[in-house]
Amino acid sequence: MAPVLEVEPGDVVTFETNDCFTGQIRSESDLVTGIDMAKINSATGPVALRGAAPGDSLVAEILDIRPIEWGVATLIPGFGQLIEQVRHPLTRRFEVRDGMVHQSERIAFPARPMVGVVGVATAAGRLSNGLAGQHGGNLDEHLHGQGAKIYLPVRQPGGLFAVGDMHASMGDGEICFTGVEIAGEVDIRFDLLKAKQATWPVTELADRWLPHATADTYEEALQLVSEEAARMLVEEHRFSIEDAFIFLSVACDAGVAQACKPAPGFGAIARFSIPKIEACPSPFAP
Repeated sequence: MAPVLEVEPGDVVTFETNDCFTGQIRSESDLVTGIDMAKINSATGPVALRGAAPGDSLVAEILDIRPIEWGVATLIPGFGQLIEQVRHPLTRRFEVRDGMVHQSERIAFPARPMVGVVGVATAAGRLSNGLAGQHGGNLDEHLHGQGAKIYLPVRQPGGLFAVGDMHASMGDGEICFTGVEIAGEVDIRFDLLKAKQATWPVTELADRWLPHATADTYEEALQLVSEEAARMLVEEHRFSIEDAFIFLSVACDAGVAQACKPAPGFGAIARFSIPKIEACPSPFAP
């Protein structure tokens, strides 16, 4: 809980991050069944934002993400939609070069660097990176790449921000429970929004903004994110609850950042993609 650095709004910090396995898997002979699972999803920090107090939002804008040249993805026994067909542990090593991720000589696809763990201290006075929650944590939101601005609800003085669990690429849903897990550097610009916050982290992109919610099941997460999105439209942008309900249905997209099931001990992360229009151009009204 003791910050390693204190910054002012507007400051830019470069974070050096571990991969989600904290360097325990380096080759295809290293299996997830042989590592210390207490060391997964490590994050770098915490950083305190001067002036941030409970009730505010710490704003983390991702300016750049620079992964190293290689990463890994794994199959974990007991996790994921295809466990009946794929029951054994497996590691694949990926090479990252020239903006592409190479899975094999035959399979290559564009890199989409992002961070999986991004958050602040909880209301209970803990830093929790392994699981997702209202503080952020392991959101595994593949949209958290360059240009994303994340509003994190401050629960402790200074916020106490940390980031890690970089991926060179990861698809929505993350059905095998890993992306291309990789180490690297992240440049983040900090800002502070006083006296406003959402219940969960909210992400702002160039053309849309996205409330999140987490729960044990996807159905519950979808219910919570629907309520959160509607609440923000009503309280911040003066929609009626009826108009918010209809707008979310006809103009917005419900989605998932992580829904890998079965996943013992891990919840689902749902989101709503809300287009930036004149009636709701940002998550929070001025």
